[in-house]
Amino acid sequence: MQYFDAVGRRKNAVARVRITPGTGKRIANNRTIKNYLNRETLEMVVEQPLKLVGLSDKLDVKVNVVGGGLAGQAGAIRHGIARALCIYDPELRPALKKEGFLTRDPRMVERKKPGRPKARKKFQFSKR
Repeated sequence: MQYFDAVGRRKNAVARVRITPGTGKRIANNRTIKNYLNRETLEMVVEQPLKLVGLSDKLDVKVNVVGGGLAGQAGAIRHGIARALCIYDPELRPALKKEGFLTRDPRMVERKKPGRPKARKKFQFSKR
């Protein structure tokens, strides 16, 4: 069976995505995407690249995702699906690139600074 592999990343999440011609099944870590992500907004994020190119019911997606939280994992899955679609059909690349699905989101958590409780928060100031 023919398949197309790609890796998607966001924050600390890494998603290894494999798309195969099929009926539209979505599996993440051996569970359905609906069951795994538990939020409609995150499911929509995952479906965006497939809906854009009109292949949501023609391709099966199997994902192994680790690291980060659910939102980061959903973004990583979207990135991986978009990259795999480019391998599946290179003509889809301009449409996916225009929507920004191929761009690795560079935003990361800012480090904690010394003398502060968090990255930017400051301890309470008392004048007297």
